[in-house]
Amino acid sequence: MADRIVYILALCLISVIRRLPLGACFLLGQVLGAFLWAILPGYRRLARENITRALGPVGAGRLAFRHFTTLGANAVCAFKIPAVPQDAIAGIAKIEGLERIRTSLANGRPVVLAINHIGNWELYAQLVFQVPEARFGTVYQSLRNRLLDDLVNRDRRRLGVLTFDRKKGFNSAIALLREPGIVGVLVDQNAGDAGIWTPFFNRLSSTSPLAATLAIRTDAVVIPVAITTDGFAKWRVVLSEEIPWQADRPEQLTADINAALERQIRTSPQDWFWVHNRWKIPWPNFLTASAKRGTFIPPDAPRPEPFRIVLRSPNWLGDAVMCLRAARAFKAGRPDATVAVLAPEKLAEFWRRVPEVDDVIGISPEDSVFSVAAKLRGRFEVAVLFTNSLRSALEVWLTGIPRRVGFAGHRRAALLNQIVPPPKKPPRHPEHHADRYWRIAARCGAEPPPPLPVRWTPPTDGTVIGICPGAEFGPAKRWSAERFREVIARVNPLAPCRWIVFGTAADSPVAAVIADGFPNVSDLTGKTSLDGLMDALCGVSALLTNDTGTMHLADFLGVPTVAIFGSTEPALTGPRGPASTTLRHQVECGPCFLRECPLDSRCMREIPTDEVVSALMRTTSLPAG
Repeated sequence: MADRIVYILALCLISVIRRLPLGACFLLGQVLGAFLWAILPGYRRLARENITRALGPVGAGRLAFRHFTTLGANAVCAFKIPAVPQDAIAGIAKIEGLERIRTSLANGRPVVLAINHIGNWELYAQLVFQVPEARFGTVYQSLRNRLLDDLVNRDRRRLGVLTFDRKKGFNSAIALLREPGIVGVLVDQNAGDAGIWTPFFNRLSSTSPLAATLAIRTDAVVIPVAITTDGFAKWRVVLSEEIPWQADRPEQLTADINAALERQIRTSPQDWFWVHNRWKIPWPNFLTASAKRGTFIPPDAPRPEPFRIVLRSPNWLGDAVMCLRAARAFKAGRPDATVAVLAPEKLAEFWRRVPEVDDVIGISPEDSVFSVAAKLRGRFEVAVLFTNSLRSALEVWLTGIPRRVGFAGHRRAALLNQIVPPPKKPPRHPEHHADRYWRIAARCGAEPPPPLPVRWTPPTDGTVIGICPGAEFGPAKRWSAERFREVIARVNPLAPCRWIVFGTAADSPVAAVIADGFPNVSDLTGKTSLDGLMDALCGVSALLTNDTGTMHLADFLGVPTVAIFGSTEPALTGPRGPASTTLRHQVECGPCFLRECPLDSRCMREIPTDEVVSALMRTTSLPAG
């Protein structure tokens, strides 16, 4: 019923318009366009943004207004044109370059016209009468309202234009071309998942390969066509030089069609359909590495304008390391991607060591929600949140970043516009945090990045064993200082080695207890920056550690690691590197994930010194005692 009502209203509107003189239609359309410009701020903003992307910001606002008035005039006149007598068409539309079609047909080659939404596009149908020696058709996207679809195409068919619904395939269009005939193909719309990503105004855009495919399959000549407004109720139809192509380079032909379209738009920028979002961010896979037709950047083309992504880092070092694989995939996911990481200042040095990160934006403890938003505003197309907090979602929401991705988190779903759903089936085993972070990247179309090279190299001046006895989360995760001392006392007689205690300044009292009486133990707690810690870890033979951020950092660097777990779960947060060993004894109350043990720390006491020493001996290849 709704479709029929829309159809009747459209039919009445067209009937009224066709009773008006063409000049009145043009003027009415200009007034209507100005009115729509005034009442549709969203489309006004879209037009201005698209013009700025393509042509720059100078004069973008004025050009957007001219576009609305020109579009309105052309749209209203498009309904009138089919009713204009053929002998009057020559007085309102000058056609240039028809000899290019005629020459191609005379040589036995069909013609693919690369058409677009520039100017009064209903004048394309008038080409039927200009080249009567060949049949003319066009490929179109059918409307969901069948009655309205038939109304739109009725006049085209009456004039002799064959219409081919792309949903029904392209065999009929190919058959027409092989007569040889002429087929018009729209080339200026975003092609979504079916397109090839190639530059358009030096920004990657999903582009339909249909025109190139039809041309190569039928050996057709490709001729770009544009219809520009050439005065009050006057137009000019220009058929440009044919685009040369090679059968083994279809992607290049599609890119060349885009380049031809750019030249046409620059000739009369107010005429193109700027309120169509040609650079639309795909849903949900905006990482083009997973696109069906991939990406093509011509060898002689400049580097495309960047597609700017900001990743919100977790606040803890261990979580930052665990999300690293997912974070790196965003850079590899698009050839035009630039990746910035928004992270607490304490983690900035870590992220600067990641080769895929182009910029690090630091957050200080004094920063408010609004000051963080100010650091991001106007800089990014996508924000990806590896955090779950309401605050982090509010920060990116305030910036107006078009795509905001993350888990629903804590009452923040309304602030994001791409929610990463939970797995369809509950996992049979606990999901490691690294895998959970990876689900965010996978939801955006990421593919696994290549592994990073191992940064660690074994020291050449003897055996050096690192110890990390702290745990910022709380004492429930800490093996006792006395047990660490027992390990040192057991290992020292077996082989000459040196020990280094790592940690923050808060771990210094524990380090002092561990080092007391051992001349071969050095205390670096509170004495290294994050950069310095990474360098120092690369200089040890192995690391003996609690479940800490330093444990994950060593795992990231490739340092052989022996990790002691108690109140936490290795299946969720354990190291995953091939050189890492995890020690844990299951107790009836664990894992409890508490900061402090309310009982007797039995999960830690259950891990004996002998087991730790044996694991350390295997890891460092020292002789067992």
